[in-house]
Amino acid sequence: MAFDFSKKVVPFENKVWLASPTMHGEELKFMKEAYDTNWMTTAGSNINALEEQIKDYTKSENVVALSSGTSALHLAMKLAGIKKGDFVFCSNVTFSATVNPVIYEGGIPIFIDSEYETWNMDPKALEKAFELYPNVKVVVLVHLYGVPAKIDEIKSICDKHGAILIEDAAESLGATYKHQQTGTFGHYSVISFNGNKIITGSSGGALLTPELDAANKVRKWSTQAREQASWYQHEEIGYNYRMSNVIAGVARGQMPYLDEHIKQKKAIYDRYRDGLKDLPIQMNPFDKNNSVPNYWLSCMTILPEAMAKQVRSDSDVLYTSERGRSTPSEILDALNSINAESRPIWKPMHLQPIFRMNPFITKNGDGRAQTNAYINSNFSIVSTDIFERGLCLPSDNKMTVEEQDTIINTIRACFE
Repeated sequence: MAFDFSKKVVPFENKVWLASPTMHGEELKFMKEAYDTNWMTTAGSNINALEEQIKDYTKSENVVALSSGTSALHLAMKLAGIKKGDFVFCSNVTFSATVNPVIYEGGIPIFIDSEYETWNMDPKALEKAFELYPNVKVVVLVHLYGVPAKIDEIKSICDKHGAILIEDAAESLGATYKHQQTGTFGHYSVISFNGNKIITGSSGGALLTPELDAANKVRKWSTQAREQASWYQHEEIGYNYRMSNVIAGVARGQMPYLDEHIKQKKAIYDRYRDGLKDLPIQMNPFDKNNSVPNYWLSCMTILPEAMAKQVRSDSDVLYTSERGRSTPSEILDALNSINAESRPIWKPMHLQPIFRMNPFITKNGDGRAQTNAYINSNFSIVSTDIFERGLCLPSDNKMTVEEQDTIINTIRACFE
């Protein structure tokens, strides 16, 4: 057994979280401002100030603060004109919130496999997808765990095929590609202020776009699509998606600390990289020549030759322990035993029960047709492989160096 669970383990007295809110006190001032001025609604100075902060930081031309990243994605789908039955190309390794808004508008997601260099959408697979589905006009790209995708290549492919790029930068606020902020490359881009993100409002999100007309449409749709009349006049379907002035106060108080949070997250990533460097693992990679992540989550994969046996069903897992080898599930259990939160890599969308009938494209073509052929070969689907060998490590920026050292030693013990 690599990690000896029979030994008495002294867990952390206070749980070390994967990623929890880091508050500074400024948030209370702006929340109180909303209270004192009685702007406890979806309008007010905090919303206006937050939108300006995001514009200043990202250099985006138009920002609309909304109730969640998911609501922002939904309105991005509406802006893109997705209709019932339309195919939409989507990143395969992501949280389902990226994909669900496609369904809200009646679209059909087609999942695009990942590449190993950034774990994001593979441009070669995207090009293959356009060969198979040449009429697709919308691509939804995710920057996974705060690591920018191969944006130049993907934008070039979208431009070549006349496709709208929707950029899901929910996890990557503050990350840059060629010195430009993620969230500013898409026709419509989305960021999130969910409680586990690098900047939080407890909830909330925003839509970013260079198009003023699109931003004005989102402002209208997000407030129930009310027309300019003295009575409630409605000529199209609207939504209750505008951000609360109270929530905006939290995010407004957080924004000045974004660079500090990124610095703390990078230090965590660097300590994991150095502390685990002689193990058969790899930290989540990024393009060092072109991109700077925000290091939202530190993740790792076990090298193929160091993987012990592991079998997963939809809800359970079995694994063996072998000297010198380990599995993500063993490491997850070991970290849980010391009261530290970690998670598997996002389960790819093409493996989710609800999406198992949707098309899935790899750089070699139809991924569904290839799957059975790969079972007995050394070739694997990239996104499946990352899921099978990977996990997200505790990345809370309030974690102490001593706590992280204990986590590193616990991981190391899994390979002994």
